[in-house]
Amino acid sequence: MSVVVVGGGLAGISTAIALQESGVAVTLLEARPWLGGATHSFRRDELSVDNGQHVFLRCCTAYQGLLRRLGAEHLVQMQDRFDVPVLRPGARPARLRRSPLPSPLHMLPSLVRYSHLPVADRLRAVRASAALQRLDPDDPALDLRSAGRWLAEHGQRPWAREALWGLFITAALNAEVDDAALGLSAMVCRRALFGRPDAADIGVPTVPLEELHGGPALRRIAEMGGTVRLKAKVEAVTTDPKVVVDGMPIAADAVVLAVPHEAAARLLPADALPRPLRWHELDASPIVNVHVVYDRRVLDEPFAAAVGSPVQWIFDRTGVGGLRDGQYLAISLSAADRWIDRPTAALRERFVPELARLLPGARGAHVRELFVTRERRATFRQAPGSRSPRPGAATRARGLFLAGAWTDTGWPDTMEGAVRSGLTAARLVRRHLEGVRDR
Repeated sequence: MSVVVVGGGLAGISTAIALQESGVAVTLLEARPWLGGATHSFRRDELSVDNGQHVFLRCCTAYQGLLRRLGAEHLVQMQDRFDVPVLRPGARPARLRRSPLPSPLHMLPSLVRYSHLPVADRLRAVRASAALQRLDPDDPALDLRSAGRWLAEHGQRPWAREALWGLFITAALNAEVDDAALGLSAMVCRRALFGRPDAADIGVPTVPLEELHGGPALRRIAEMGGTVRLKAKVEAVTTDPKVVVDGMPIAADAVVLAVPHEAAARLLPADALPRPLRWHELDASPIVNVHVVYDRRVLDEPFAAAVGSPVQWIFDRTGVGGLRDGQYLAISLSAADRWIDRPTAALRERFVPELARLLPGARGAHVRELFVTRERRATFRQAPGSRSPRPGAATRARGLFLAGAWTDTGWPDTMEGAVRSGLTAARLVRRHLEGVRDR
């Protein structure tokens, strides 16, 4: 039995490896010259640059399982406990850190001491946290409401929504708190902040993303007897099922489309698409990264969040990027609609002074280089009403399946969601192949 997987991102890689572990012959097709999809690296002179700052939490079990399958689990570093410095211009840094208390009390001491919020807002946040834990993220009604409105109704004023809730929701959903779907927001907060005490511990790569995902995936699929074709442009998919690549059809017993929703809608035959097709409602939300190379060290933490500033998160990329002297920082800007079309000079004018406001060490430092990476369609737009357009893995055509973080995984559009979608697609393909064998 043979399967063709279209798309070499984390969803496609996960599908291919899970099927190969079941003894299924897999051909993986990727239009670009690398595997890894939205998680890739490139060279810029001496630097190795990731297209974005991709981190994960300890509760992302499917993603960590993929790293183990790739033999890459030693290429990431996990915090011993959740610990995030939070910077604010003109104020002393605060920290959000989990305590040894059992869940859901493990975050309470940190919240009570969180100096960026007035005492009254900290108490209101404790009450809102308790109410949030009682929500059912699977309740369809929650998808129709915004997290911001719900938080406001539970005493969270604009500053609290920005300086506390936005740290987690905006980063996880690539959406401003007031624009984020309540259901997904509740899911993230319940699982990461109010679940297991260690659920929110942060993991970061210690190597460029190409060395973490793309390279190991190529080797692993080849070791298991699979085929990877890079620069393979898929032109169409038929219900036979067949995949047309560079004008040549490839027959298969099943096909998995692990591509963005716009590409899936374009490639699938009309009788495989849902009626009415609602995938276009998912839209897209951008992420911008501003990369700054200083002549000296200006940040003593591996990463930090910021509030009261256009800066959201800052990551120290010096070691991973291969910089020999000075310090290489990357500013990650989620929900970056207002930044995506700004020229690099305008971003430099805005963010270099802002880093000096946040980091005392940057005030006398020289910026040796600044450049910008932009992911215009980084995720789908995880706004109210975005749950119902997300399709399941099965299509209306027998033998054709979908994978991708945009499908109905129950998770936000993240690396974890992508891997889970691939595992789901692989499970349905195996069930389909059993039916094919029985005929």
